[in-house]
Amino acid sequence: MQNDSGVTTPARRPTWEQAEGSPLPLGVTWMAEEQAFNFALHAEHAESVTLLFYAATDLVNPLLAYRLDFLSNKSGQVWHCRIPLSEIGDASYYGYSVSGEAGRDVHSFDPQKILLDPYAKCVFFPPTFDRKLAMREGTNAGRAPLGTLGVHRAGFDWTGDQPPQHESDAIIYELHVKGFTRNPNSGVDSARAGTYAGLVEKIPYLKDLGITVVELMPIFQRDPQEGDYWGYMPLNFFSPHAQYASTSDDDDQHLECKQMVKAFHQAGIGVVLDVVYNHTCEGDHRGPIYSYKGIDSQGYYMMSGDPANPYANYSGTGNTLNFGQAHVRMMVMDSLRYWKREMHIDGFRFDLASVFSRNEDGSLNWGHAPIFSEIAADPELGQLRLIAEPWDTGAYQLGRGFPGITWLQWNGRFRDDVRRFVKSDAGMVPDLMRRIYGSDDFFPDSRADAYHAYQSVNYVTSHDGFTLYDLVSYNQKRNWANGNDNTDGTNANYSWNCGYEGDEGVPSDVRALRRKQVKNFCCLLMLANGTPMFRAGDEFLNTQFGNNNPYNQDNTTGWLDWSQLQTNQDIFRFFKNLIAFRKKHPSLGRSRFWREDVAWYGTGERADLSYDSRSLAFCLHGASHNDNDIYVMINAYWENLEFRIQEGTAEEWRRIVDTALPSPEDFSANGIPLGTTNYGVAPRSVVVLLRRR
Repeated sequence: MQNDSGVTTPARRPTWEQAEGSPLPLGVTWMAEEQAFNFALHAEHAESVTLLFYAATDLVNPLLAYRLDFLSNKSGQVWHCRIPLSEIGDASYYGYSVSGEAGRDVHSFDPQKILLDPYAKCVFFPPTFDRKLAMREGTNAGRAPLGTLGVHRAGFDWTGDQPPQHESDAIIYELHVKGFTRNPNSGVDSARAGTYAGLVEKIPYLKDLGITVVELMPIFQRDPQEGDYWGYMPLNFFSPHAQYASTSDDDDQHLECKQMVKAFHQAGIGVVLDVVYNHTCEGDHRGPIYSYKGIDSQGYYMMSGDPANPYANYSGTGNTLNFGQAHVRMMVMDSLRYWKREMHIDGFRFDLASVFSRNEDGSLNWGHAPIFSEIAADPELGQLRLIAEPWDTGAYQLGRGFPGITWLQWNGRFRDDVRRFVKSDAGMVPDLMRRIYGSDDFFPDSRADAYHAYQSVNYVTSHDGFTLYDLVSYNQKRNWANGNDNTDGTNANYSWNCGYEGDEGVPSDVRALRRKQVKNFCCLLMLANGTPMFRAGDEFLNTQFGNNNPYNQDNTTGWLDWSQLQTNQDIFRFFKNLIAFRKKHPSLGRSRFWREDVAWYGTGERADLSYDSRSLAFCLHGASHNDNDIYVMINAYWENLEFRIQEGTAEEWRRIVDTALPSPEDFSANGIPLGTTNYGVAPRSVVVLLRRR
């Protein structure tokens, strides 16, 4: 090569990384300056790895098959290479073929299987995709999910995006992206119903209701042929579920998902993802080989030691990811960072988070499980809203038993204790007090522990179990449609049908009682210290017809019935007003426990904590938070109880809520003056008073 002076200079040699590829980052990286892609795959026990490229016009025969040489394309446990765009040509998709020692432990090596990159940012399913082929020996070329190359070169304009911050005004609303708008009566255009874009159309509704945080049920890409409507069987941890996009074009799900998040932020609503890192859709030894199994089964999954059932199953779904392996923890960390950096997600709710606490042999690490300290030490992730479901199929770690010290936690005891109290179980008053106070028995604020009240995510209902309406309408689950002979779903519902089972031919007095009980649940949820959460549709009495586990019901059972919004406007109004009341009074939801600011009473001056008691009153003083005083009287007894207000005069208090009254008298924003300090609280009712400072 000659320069401008005519002097011959040697051609520049490529760097080692340009010639061999880089082991980090894992997955595919677009190198713009080099006009090349870097590929990196963790496959510790593989003996050979071949990278396959496919054109959109031929998904069976690879356009290029690049066999990696361990002498130049392997560093430690990672296989890697760098391929110029000029060599890839018209290829749009890629996958791997991995081989290893046959029969080695429980490795599922099958070089005929086309394997998906665990770090794929977008998953393409060929029109002939076939789940069954992945479950038996032989090739599945042309019928296997593939990674998409184009996504790695795409951009998005996040200009002006500001993640909202919510503290005492945090109201978490759990919803299913598809189920929220899929029903034809949702009012969403049919072309966008059940999609990320369809959800954007409902943001004005959520704003009107008062929601400040949406918790989206899983949107990780999953197997579209598995019948997993809820989304708790992920295939990949980096790509949004393609079937939630309103178009089928490659990578439109990324664009549409980002537009959804940005729209929520513009409305002042935070976005939390329900994430499933504890297992995958590959199941046990009988399940499909899509990715992890074929790459390094024992390196990604926990093993049981039982040859007949080799995969440990702490998730209840067939397999459990092995968090004793550093590369598995790194994959989760990289996934979380990706959703934060690229998708601008504000927080995560971790499904079956106790799995994170398990050592490689399946035992529980009650001390400092590595991934928790790794997340806490990360400057980006440690600041997010991190929420745990603090249990798995073999462990229950609610409160200080959970290793994520600063995490929020779904409080299953709040759910159970409030349900039992409202249905008038005996002996529940002391437990109700602890739940309203913020569950300091599980989240103590001693010098040694120093937990916060907001770490308790209080809820009465979630996707897992009865809807709020079904909770007051069914004593028994009705899961026959799921195809499991009604054996799936919990039997511990703590529900009460108000004297009549089901929703056909219901007497008018039972219907009235059910509505009152729903309002009682709403009151106790919104008046308790902690972070409140409820499931979509509860605010207008959505029903699943008694099905408490519709994980595979992609139909009107699993979709919200928006016709109920008009039918039950009184319940919607009550929810909306109670939410506004809570947000207006920061004294209710505090960082710390109420301590000396709360006084506990009964119908008289002392709280009745006896086994047969079913009533409680308390006064929350708001001066420390520049707020008003709130007096609450709760009667879960089946007869009227006369309460005597223990503080101030009758003229000082105004009635805001009485759940026994019909709408709109059941909630008065300005308050109704009291004529006396004696108040007859109707059977199974809640009354809320306000004293202005």
